[in-house]
Amino acid sequence: MAGRITLVDDVVRFDAPAPTVFDYLTDPRNRAQWQSSLRRVDDVAELGDRPGDVGTSWTDVTVVPGVAPRLEVTACEPPRLWREIGTWRSVDAVLTLEFDDRDGGTDVRAQAILTVPTIGVPVLLVNRWPAARAIRADLRRAARIVADSAR
Repeated sequence: MAGRITLVDDVVRFDAPAPTVFDYLTDPRNRAQWQSSLRRVDDVAELGDRPGDVGTSWTDVTVVPGVAPRLEVTACEPPRLWREIGTWRSVDAVLTLEFDDRDGGTDVRAQAILTVPTIGVPVLLVNRWPAARAIRADLRRAARIVADSAR
């Protein structure tokens, strides 16, 4: 049995057009620049016509020793929708990003859903708020990087 919980469902504003934001966020090679939990990304296997296309996979080498989930892109509809699933042992996480043009910028809706064995649900519930806060902070960091590169 497994427990599933939404870690975050939030919108972050980027001061750049949707295609620019989409290209940056969905390229696995950019991840370590904006995702605080990563040391680096290894073993990128690109499929399709663009970085981050459906079937592209990679390993996140995290700051937590021994935690290195394998991720795979499951949906890529530039510049509107992108989804990945990450798996590590008996845990999986799905991140969905939706991109909406708004007044010269882009609103990125991020939804992260984590599935863990039932025995892990209490630990997940305790850590839900800090995890959601980290995801939001990572996306705000990405927004600053994209804005700075547009200048």
